[in-house]
Amino acid sequence: MAVSTMQAVNVIGVVDDIDDVISVLGESGVFHPDDVPAFYSDTKNFTHLQTKNIYAEPLTNLKASIGLTKRKFPLVDVSDFNPTFKEMEIFATNTAKEIDALVDDREFVAEQLIEAKESLNDTKHFVGLGVETEKLLTLKYLKTRFGRLPKESYEKLSAYKDNPYVDFTICSEDKSHYWGVYFAPIDNCGEIDRIFSGLYFEKCDVLGVNDTPRVHLQKLEELVPKLEEKLSEAQKRLDSYLDMHAERITRYLSKLEELYLYAKIRTKALQYNRSFIIVGWVPTEFAKPLKRRLKKISSVSVELSDAKKEIEKSPPVKLKNCFLAKPFEFYTEMYGVPKYNEIDPSLFIAITYIIIFGIMFADLGQGICLSIAGLLMWKLKKMKIGKILFPCGISSAVFGTFFGSVFGFEHLLDPMYKALFGLEEKPFEVMASQNTNTIIMSAIGIGVLLLIIAMILNVYTSVRQKNYGRALFSTSGVAGIVFYGSVVFGLVGQLFLGWNILTLPYVLCLIVLPFILVFFGEPLTNLVNGEQDWKPESWGGYIVENLFESIEVILSYVTNTMSFLRVGAFVLVHAGMMMVVFVLAETVGGVGYWPIVVFGNALVMVLEALLVAIQVLRLEYYEMFSRFYSGEGRPYEPVKLITE
Repeated sequence: MAVSTMQAVNVIGVVDDIDDVISVLGESGVFHPDDVPAFYSDTKNFTHLQTKNIYAEPLTNLKASIGLTKRKFPLVDVSDFNPTFKEMEIFATNTAKEIDALVDDREFVAEQLIEAKESLNDTKHFVGLGVETEKLLTLKYLKTRFGRLPKESYEKLSAYKDNPYVDFTICSEDKSHYWGVYFAPIDNCGEIDRIFSGLYFEKCDVLGVNDTPRVHLQKLEELVPKLEEKLSEAQKRLDSYLDMHAERITRYLSKLEELYLYAKIRTKALQYNRSFIIVGWVPTEFAKPLKRRLKKISSVSVELSDAKKEIEKSPPVKLKNCFLAKPFEFYTEMYGVPKYNEIDPSLFIAITYIIIFGIMFADLGQGICLSIAGLLMWKLKKMKIGKILFPCGISSAVFGTFFGSVFGFEHLLDPMYKALFGLEEKPFEVMASQNTNTIIMSAIGIGVLLLIIAMILNVYTSVRQKNYGRALFSTSGVAGIVFYGSVVFGLVGQLFLGWNILTLPYVLCLIVLPFILVFFGEPLTNLVNGEQDWKPESWGGYIVENLFESIEVILSYVTNTMSFLRVGAFVLVHAGMMMVVFVLAETVGGVGYWPIVVFGNALVMVLEALLVAIQVLRLEYYEMFSRFYSGEGRPYEPVKLITE
């Protein structure tokens, strides 16, 4: 539960050497540039060296043209390739023009081919006409409509036998439609069109040609292969050009990408007279090697300082976790990375998420399947969620073993329990009515424990941040822990264990007093933190306002705790859904039994895995994170060109 330590880097040198400095910083692949005003309070006499990234336009144009070819050009190491900006600009412009011209030739032929194929497909349906379509489309007193009519609608034309203009000439047919043409006098065109529209007539745009459809079809059948050949030749010309210039395109593209990234450093730099200033951050293990490389540039001076001393500058955060917590950085980053002096919750998420998921999705067989699915999702598709599902599936299998569930078969493991522990059947029957309260109360117990742990983490984080007031008096501080823990312990002891705990001293010292400290938490926090103006403007207004906020605070303790009821509910829901599957399978019986069992297992596994994943994440974010974690840090984003 830690982040990589950082060093603030302050580089000052002569403007003539800035290109060398930027090259060193960029090639290191570890430098995170920052704004100079964040490090220097008075920058009114400083000017920006460069406000526009000059490499953006040629890079964008070249990439846009390359994208039209569907060819991939990998980024390579070009540290030994140093063309001038003018040379790169000319190459990018000329190459883009040449590629665009070849692509335009290909696309022109491709459009012709598409039109020919569409015309060919349409013309096939009207070969029965022995008249040139151009003559039909240019009749002086009649409008001609080519198209298709559903066969059931054709039968309804008899209803319009009194209208001599409602007639449809069939040219061809398929399974569901007749293809043909109808004619409408110009004066009655609107009425006839409405009738055919009501019969679901679909118009077909047939090109007017001075040939009969049959002759036109023959010409199209000859034209299509010629266009396909022309398209192939156009593609070959494009491929030949790309093959011939592949090495140069790769090198120039890589150099432009590299300098475009490095320009991010330049746009952050400020100039004062003939000097420049660049500031940023690097992980501690790379700080000294980077400093040694920069010091080789004669005019440059480099200062390093520990990020712990620069907290007010909001150092970027690079997460550093063990193998178990590493996949769960995905959830941490989705919520927001921690501040530099804040605890990284990835390991906390990993442990709690895996355990709660396993309890809610407890099934040995389905858990193993989920692990395999997660492993395949990661190995084949590189999906981050796959690395999370793998340990969750193992947890599900472990808890499924405890609950005795294997693909919904609740007593399949009974022989194992007897052989290992001498039990006649599994130790815990989820669907037994006498165990329902145990499941629900255990879920609430899990919630109480995790909330107290979350509040302890808040105390730890607050102490690290030297915010001792929040550590002591916040709703998730020491006072909040004592209040919440005392209320829970008192109610459980009094109501369920029969202990006489809620005595007057207990209530006054462990419930009322901590609550009063939480109630006056804001001024007390300011006082402990040494702020001069720690008193509220009006004590009366503060008390009235906090009376309403206190209701919200109490409700938050209750709702956060009750939210964990879903853990027990899903234990029951899983067993109940599988019971339904087996009832359906037994009802059908015979050959239908196993297909229903298999399909039911698959459906329950997919549906419940999705729901459980969402519900556990909700518990993490809303019930626990809200107690100790802000997620308001900045991610570490070094300038780095990823080459192949």
